[in-house]
Amino acid sequence: MMIDQQTRLYGVVGEPIGHSLSPTMQNAAFRTSGLNAVFLAFASKDAEGCLRGMKALGIRGMSVTIPHKAAVMPLLDEVNPLAEKIGAVNTIVNDDGRLVGHNTDALGALRALEEKTDPAGKRCLLFGAGGAARAVGFVLKERGVTLSVVNRSADRGERLAGRLGCPYIPLDAAVHHRADMIIQTTPVGMYPHVHQCPVPEAILEKGMVVMDIIYNPLETRLLKKAGERGCILVDGLSMFVYQGAEQFKLWTGIHPPVSDMRRAVEAVLRGRNERD
Repeated sequence: MMIDQQTRLYGVVGEPIGHSLSPTMQNAAFRTSGLNAVFLAFASKDAEGCLRGMKALGIRGMSVTIPHKAAVMPLLDEVNPLAEKIGAVNTIVNDDGRLVGHNTDALGALRALEEKTDPAGKRCLLFGAGGAARAVGFVLKERGVTLSVVNRSADRGERLAGRLGCPYIPLDAAVHHRADMIIQTTPVGMYPHVHQCPVPEAILEKGMVVMDIIYNPLETRLLKKAGERGCILVDGLSMFVYQGAEQFKLWTGIHPPVSDMRRAVEAVLRGRNERD
């Protein structure tokens, strides 16, 4: 593509940011859609400064990652009701100088799940109590899922369970609880610690839906063990791509080219795996 005075600028902000595959995914979407736009990564710990720069430079959209998802909220002109409820923003739309915050993690997780199952009415063990767990928990609660939060830290687990209005289960007690779905939202098992698994393998049963939001590696130890036991698998790449597709739609108003976005990220991940 040619970058000129008409090129629209988008980006992702966080610290650290070097691992992010959002530029790969969103630039593939821009190319497929024929848009004169570019998506860059901005490493910064200054959330307020980033938003001032976004307005001053006319950056049309921003993806927000660690550690800014909660910090940006009071700095925005408007926050979408779902993002307000979750307590985290991962997407900002610049509407003629007015910054509006959204959370697409929740919708991304829901779309990834709905490819494999109808979650309504199911019992779910939600592993983790961070921002991703909050996003997934709130959207599933709205879909009529019966949730329980499982977390190593009782303080954080009980706090999220209180917000979701559901039980908290200590990690070492999870094997005694039956569920139709397991959703793993912690970073345990992420590259390079690929042999770790935060979910007790004894809990995995044939026909259970198992989702791991980690997408590097594509097949985590949890998904490998779940597959061996006949579980229905939902990988983290699906959630990542679908949340990015929701961002693309919010920023451009155009239907996102989901298949091209996924292929672009898969190509990078496969290349990394081959080198390793």
